[in-house]
Formats: sequence, C-alpha cells, structure tokens
Amino acid sequence: MLRFNFDVPASFLSMMGWGLVFLLPAHAAACRLAGLYRGIWMFASLPDLKRVLRAVGFSTAALLVFFALYRGHPVIVPRSVIVLFPMLLTIQMGGGRAAYRMWKEHRLYGGLIAQGKPVVIVGAGRGGAMLVRELERSPDWRVVGMVDDDRSKWGRELSGNPVVGGIDSLPDLLATEKASHVILAMPSAAAEACRRAADLAVEAGARVFTVPGLEEVMSGRVAVSSIRPVEIEDLLGREPVSIDTENVAAMVAGKVVLVSGAGGSIGSELCRQLARFAPAQLILFEHSEFALYSVEQWFAVHAPTIRLVPMAGDVRDAERLREVFDAYRPQVVFHAAAYKHVPLMEVGNAWQAVCNNVMGTLLVAECAMRVGAERFVLISTDKAVNPTNVMGATKRLAEMVCEALHRKGSATQFEMVRFGNVLGSTGSVIPKFQEQIARGGPVTVTHPEITRYFMSIPEAAQLVLQAAAMGQGGEIFVLDMGEPVRIVEMARKMIHLCGYTDDDIRIEFTGLRPGEKLYEELLADSEQTRQTRHRKLRIAQARPVDEDFLEKLRPWLAAGCRSDAQVREDLSRWLPEYSPESNAQHVAA
Repeated sequence: MLRFNFDVPASFLSMMGWGLVFLLPAHAAACRLAGLYRGIWMFASLPDLKRVLRAVGFSTAALLVFFALYRGHPVIVPRSVIVLFPMLLTIQMGGGRAAYRMWKEHRLYGGLIAQGKPVVIVGAGRGGAMLVRELERSPDWRVVGMVDDDRSKWGRELSGNPVVGGIDSLPDLLATEKASHVILAMPSAAAEACRRAADLAVEAGARVFTVPGLEEVMSGRVAVSSIRPVEIEDLLGREPVSIDTENVAAMVAGKVVLVSGAGGSIGSELCRQLARFAPAQLILFEHSEFALYSVEQWFAVHAPTIRLVPMAGDVRDAERLREVFDAYRPQVVFHAAAYKHVPLMEVGNAWQAVCNNVMGTLLVAECAMRVGAERFVLISTDKAVNPTNVMGATKRLAEMVCEALHRKGSATQFEMVRFGNVLGSTGSVIPKFQEQIARGGPVTVTHPEITRYFMSIPEAAQLVLQAAAMGQGGEIFVLDMGEPVRIVEMARKMIHLCGYTDDDIRIEFTGLRPGEKLYEELLADSEQTRQTRHRKLRIAQARPVDEDFLEKLRPWLAAGCRSDAQVREDLSRWLPEYSPESNAQHVAA
C-alpha cells in the first residue's frame, strides 16, 4: 500500500486478499510459537523484544513461502516487500509495547521524578545501572549524577543520568547539586576505591550508603530496600576468600565432626561453613545453654537437613568429654572453646584462663586421640606471640600441648591456626563503638597509637577450614591479616559514617587495659615462616617443645587454684617469651 501511495491497482487486490488469508493465521501461529502473548506489556524488556524478533522471523519465513507458491501469477511482487515487511512488523510490535510501557510508567512514577532526596551514585557499571532503575521508581531518592573512575564513561549518560567524572569529582558534584547523600554501587571494585569515595563523601558532609555484594547484584536482587548505610567493615579492604573446596569436602563430607565452643563467634561460623560440605553428623559442644540453643535454631531454619547433635558441656569436664567422644567418635575436631577476653583474664581470673585454655585443650585433644580422630584443629590467636597477658600465654601453652601430642606419633593429626581480631565478634571493639555512638558518645579508645589486625568472621572460618584441609600435622598456620588498623582512626571514621563530626561526638583515651599491647604480632621473634599454596596462609616455624613438656605440665594443672601473681610467675617459667612486666603497674592499679 505504501508503494502505491494507498491507491492500489486492481490487479494487486486479488494477491493481497490471498496474502492476508495465508499470512494472518501464519503470523498468529508465529506469535503463539514465540511466546509473545505471555509477556506483560507494562514490563516489556529485552526478553520481550527477543520474542518479537522470533515472531517476525517466523512470519517472514511464511511470507517467503507465500511468494514461492504465488510465483506463477502474472502480477510481480515487489522485492522491497521482503525488506519492508519485517522492518515494519518489528516497529509495530516492538514499538507498541515500548510505548505502552513508557506511558504506564509515566502514569505511575512520573510524578516522582522531581521528588526525593538528591543522591549521587558512585559506580556506573552493572551495579549502578540496576540501582538507577530501582531508584527511578522510588519516591525517596532522586539521582542527580554519577561518578566512575572509568574514563570511557565520562560525559556519557546512564538511563538519562550524566557520568560527570571520576571519584575525585565527587565533592564538586555534591556541592553543585546540593546533594547530601551518596550511594556506593561498586560491588566488584577494589576496597581502596570504596574507601576513597567514602572519605571524600564524608569530608563533604554527605551520608554514605552502599548496595549488596557482587553475587546479589548479578542475580538481580539489588533493590531500594537493600540499600544500607556504609559500615566500617565495608572499608577495611578485606578481599574475598577462595578456598579449595575439594580438599575441604574430602576432609569433612560424610564424617562425624565435633566443634567445641560451637556457640562462640568463630565456633558458630565454623559450624555454618562446615554445613556446606555435608558432614555425616555435626556435634555442637558448648558450655553456654543460650549460645547452644541459638546455633541449633539457626540450623533448624537454614540447614534443617544437617544431622545436628547439640551437646552441653564444659571442656574442663573430663568425664563429660569422654561420654560425648565415646558416644559419637568424631573423626574431625575443631577446638574453638576458650576464654579470650584479655582484661578479664588478667585480673582475678588468671587460673581460670589456664584451666579453660590449657587443660581444656589437653583434655579435648586426648579424647580425640583416644577415639582415633583423624584431625584435631586448635583455634589460636595472635596474642600467643610474645605474650604480655595471661590469655595470650595460655593460648601459646595450648599450642605447645598440641605440638607435644603430635610428636608422640599418634594417628591424630594436629594443626593450629593463628589469627587476629575478627569483626563483630563477642567483645569486639566495633560493636562497642557503635553502642557508644548511638548513646551520643564519648567513644573510648585506650591509646592513640594502638593498632589491630582485623578480618571478618566468615573469612576467618573459611581459612581455618582451608588450613585444616592442607595441613600435614604439627603446623602452626598464620592467617594473612592484611594491614594493621589504627583504632582511633577506625573510631573517627565510624563517627563520620554515622553523620556526626568530631565536635558532635568526642573521642576519649582511657589508657591501656591490663595485658593489652599497643601492637599485635603474628610471629614471635624466633619464628620464621614458609609459604603454602594458599596466598593467605603461611606456616610458622616455632621453637621445638621439650620432650618431657607434657609430663611436667600435668602436675602443674592438677595442683589446683593459684593466685594471679603465682600464675604469672609459673607462666614465665613455661614461656621465656612471656613478659607481663610491661603491664605490671597497670594491673596493680
């Protein structure tokens, strides 16, 4: 009709009639076959366009068949029809759906365009694109610009929003647009870029938010409801951990596994990580009834198929340990039970630290040996290195217990894993700072120069599993803790991330606590390390343990309660590297 300017010659009318009779049913069948009628027009998108193209392809094939059948007719069909037919059909079908969606979204969301808080998006990649689409439908936010360090995106637009420059241009953009909110949409970016963006935003007086991790972005689960304020954990630069799942599965799958201290921060996360590898039974040994109940309830909801055995008990109770080990005969044992709070163990509880951390380790390890466990893994600490406090000294003694038992040549393979502080663990500084900020301050820091290593609880648990799987027996594994963090800088950054200034919430220095070091160490002066096949794990070469170590240790443990001063004196004899003198005045005070 276009060819003849809608003045069709009579000779063509017959052909057009037969064409309609043939092509209309064929096109209807093509649309049905392509699934075109299943799409909802309001949400028309790329999958719907693919269906349109598929239907157009089938219809064009039917047109060619019709031309082939009509080949002997005296009326010549213009060749341009073969090109115009699919083009016009695609425009009509695809354009109609796109126009309907635009009209519908304008009716639903058009009134929201000028509303909401102005916000700048950091990151113009896939995460940023998905976030922008969500924010366009939200009455709470209004995107005013984007920044990204990728120069190829500068001066371009993403869903109508300009990418004005790199992260360094963020303060100027905030000032120009009078925006006071920033959302980090860089789930795959390096932590340094996130820290830089957050620092610039905070210095400009903006609140900083973030989106979930890369796996959630890729799965399409990014939504306005998932936006949350940036937390200090997001800015510490910890890279995702990859572990050799095959080796870990070979160690755990189909076996009875026992975790002591299963209700603690590390113990409970170990249990959750172990569940991924389908143990035959998972024995939870825990002293705290509430902690044991909490872990059991988590498994009831998130991993109900795991054969769970919650066992209440104390690692100092030899009879209870024998009862549990004889009943279930675990093949792999993770010993995470310990007293770990440095100041508490330093004053009034020193002997209890010895009983729990040293005697408890010995009793659990001997039970593991007696039932023929394949592996025994001790969760140790960086505070065992050149210890200045009772907690660290007792954990070093626990390491020596495992080394001595390994040297006896039993069938049980002993490994020890050292790491520093974990984010969000019981007694950790971060929850304490959060509580103090919520109260309006002050935030208390013991010393302006104090530094600590930090890692996330899941990261620590995964590396423990990796170390256990790759160990050959007798090794002390040291986890890569990254760079140490000044606690005062962490406190200051947390205050700023909460939208406060140094004037709003002040930082107070309270002095070092009993047994507290300024700097944490992961290796003793006499220790050297060797590499492993995992870049975040090294093996420490500790000084050898005396052959008669256990024979001398047992009478000391059996002697009974001692004063704090006597415990320190005894620990100094066991550990020449133990130096409590630096804290003596503080403890006495």
